[in-house]
Amino acid sequence: MERGGPQIRREGGIAAMTTSRRALLALPVLAGTARAEAPWPRRPIRLVIPFTPAGTTDLVGRLAAERLAARLGQPVVVENRPGAGGNVGAEFVARAEPDGHTLLLTTIGTGAINFAIYAERMPYKPADLPGVGLLIRVPNVLIVPPSLPVQTLAELVALARRPGGIAYGSAGIGSSPHICMELLSQRTGVPMTHVTFRGSAPMLAEVMTGRIEAGMDNIPSALAFIRDGKLRALATTGATRSSVLPDVPTMQEAGISGFEATAWFGILAPAGLPPAVLARLGAETDAVARDAGFRARMAELGGELPGLTPDGGTSPAAFQTFLAEERARWAEVVQKSGAKAE
Repeated sequence: MERGGPQIRREGGIAAMTTSRRALLALPVLAGTARAEAPWPRRPIRLVIPFTPAGTTDLVGRLAAERLAARLGQPVVVENRPGAGGNVGAEFVARAEPDGHTLLLTTIGTGAINFAIYAERMPYKPADLPGVGLLIRVPNVLIVPPSLPVQTLAELVALARRPGGIAYGSAGIGSSPHICMELLSQRTGVPMTHVTFRGSAPMLAEVMTGRIEAGMDNIPSALAFIRDGKLRALATTGATRSSVLPDVPTMQEAGISGFEATAWFGILAPAGLPPAVLARLGAETDAVARDAGFRARMAELGGELPGLTPDGGTSPAAFQTFLAEERARWAEVVQKSGAKAE
């Protein structure tokens, strides 16, 4: 009896010890499950805009941030991180924790063109920043000073064929306007001298004074000057005429067959985002793109709906396909042009 009592107690102690050990070993697993199932977002979200404040990119980003915040129930804080054609801000997001609390407002540059312009110098890979959703497309517009004796794209091309040619300005190497002009040069067979500026504002000023013969820019940046008669619009780059410049022909209507190109703005996130977070982010981005107030403000500037899904919206999968197509398309144009980042 005396032996039986202590034996029972020892077995009980071993059983208790085993149970306690199992419980302790299970704690990290339970904690991980709790983290995975924790509601998102848990804190303010940072939306990195990889360019300076002001301009089309900043406007789109801030309007989107405001609407995302209302839908997600957490502040969406805009942080401008300019540099290297947008690569500084994009790399920052690519290296961030993939928990859905740090996002990138991407442009056609950071999402597509830079991979060709910077080539081996790119600090991140396409796989580092998968797509969440496309917010808006914005056509570009070809502009000249009112003093230049041309009224049509054909007349500008004829002028460019003369000895000395013409110079055109853009907001920077690798920007959508720059590569659009390179595509125009390739389609017409007319070389043009590129004058690069740090942003749209100084470029537009030089075109208005007539110190350079032409420029290409996103419609929102140039629209007020066109309406005021300080710039003359010769053609837009969308598939159809812009609702804000209905009297200006498209490139195709002006004689450049098959020419269609738009700047675009969307959201990317660090690779490794939890599937549930990516799905929620994609759905909310689609909702922002369809938001009546957002659409109305974008329409005032010539912006167009994403148009990636059958119903005209966006999704992570559709945006990812779009990104791959845009990278391949513009890599070919960049390669033919010989353009490289300085």
